[in-house]
Amino acid sequence: MKPAHNQGRRALLRGSLVLLLGPAQLAWGAQILAVRLWPSKDYTRVTLESDQALRVSHRLLADPARMVLDIEGVELQATLRELMGKVRPDDPNVAGIRLTQQSAGSVQLLIDLKQTIAPQVFSLRPVASYQHRLVLDLYPSRPPDPLEVLIRDIEQRSGELAPQAGSQDPLGQLMAERSRRDPAQAVAPAGPTSKPGPAGPPQASTPPAPTTNPADRLIIVALDPGHGGEDPGAVGPGGTREKDVVLQVALLLRERINAHPGMRAFLTREADYFVPLHVRVQKARRVRADLFISIHADAFYTPRPQGASVFVLSERGASSAAARWMADKENAADHVGGINLKVGDASVRQALLDMSTTAQINDSLQVGGAMLGELSRVGRLHKPRVEQAGFAVLRAPDIPSVLVETAFISNPEEEVRLRDSGFQLQLAEALMRGIERYFARNPPLARNRPL
Repeated sequence: MKPAHNQGRRALLRGSLVLLLGPAQLAWGAQILAVRLWPSKDYTRVTLESDQALRVSHRLLADPARMVLDIEGVELQATLRELMGKVRPDDPNVAGIRLTQQSAGSVQLLIDLKQTIAPQVFSLRPVASYQHRLVLDLYPSRPPDPLEVLIRDIEQRSGELAPQAGSQDPLGQLMAERSRRDPAQAVAPAGPTSKPGPAGPPQASTPPAPTTNPADRLIIVALDPGHGGEDPGAVGPGGTREKDVVLQVALLLRERINAHPGMRAFLTREADYFVPLHVRVQKARRVRADLFISIHADAFYTPRPQGASVFVLSERGASSAAARWMADKENAADHVGGINLKVGDASVRQALLDMSTTAQINDSLQVGGAMLGELSRVGRLHKPRVEQAGFAVLRAPDIPSVLVETAFISNPEEEVRLRDSGFQLQLAEALMRGIERYFARNPPLARNRPL
């Protein structure tokens, strides 16, 4: 048996420790580490990052539209209060956020909404630099249709009339109406499509012939700026984030595509928010894209590698160990960005596992070869040929698809170039020349895919 005076001494020490720590340090439950809010036309994401998983319940209220989230095991900390100041006036879904301490260890978060929503609330386990995350994805009850968004953009830019209701091909109807009003704007016909073949090594670039279109319709190019929102992509030694650089390149490329007669660009994301890989593919298919270009900035665990690369899908395994490593890294974007696998899990798996046709891969190789040749004019190439691997974002079975790694953001010299607006412009112009070269040799056929 221990002496009584030893037990009393230990009790006294414990009591002194309580006095030194104080109530704030002894508070039980989770600590909120960061709060983030990502608005977009597609949806608004609210993220609460904490040192342990949060226990929550939520409900929707009407007249006016609100969402209530009850969080157990937390106090109304200063970090949590920061969420109220993060609401932007241009957020299409969230009007404001209010927080109240309901009781000890219970906080209520009330979100004032601008429209009715269909929320998804889910938790993410620690990954990459993140700890536990509670995610609120606030989707509009009537989500925007990418095809309608594209048609509206065309109307606003060109002043065209809206297509007739019930049209089987709204883009085709829009072009037909345009050519009826002004035959000079119709796209000239061309000869038959050349037979697909493997892409050879990059050759000296020649000015592309004017893009022709036997289908007398708009050519739609889907641009996919990689990463976004919760997923920063690779981060350079100077702190440059991949998601920011590739969005700027995509916006510059969109300007050049939209300035080209008979072409329009569609972006899978137009700002800093996360888009799951399968949704990027679905959006491109929904707008009936003729070409899909995913734009990235490469990274490696050493600063030495440099140069641009172009990748297409492979049905037979990666063309090199580096290509396989790169595909695994890019395919992990959903884990970092945060995807709710409980909703539509089967459709997600199907979208990512649906294998493309051989014809799609052959066409993609041709696009990749044209782009690699143009990229060689503005900087180094990492590899002199198009590489292949199992990139999830390239799995649209009916759209030629390429993934462009513009440069190595992990290389200090190339990181500086990627931050430079002049180099970003050179990249956009090189990709535009590659697009023109491809369609000059492979004009698209009439649309026959169902919506």
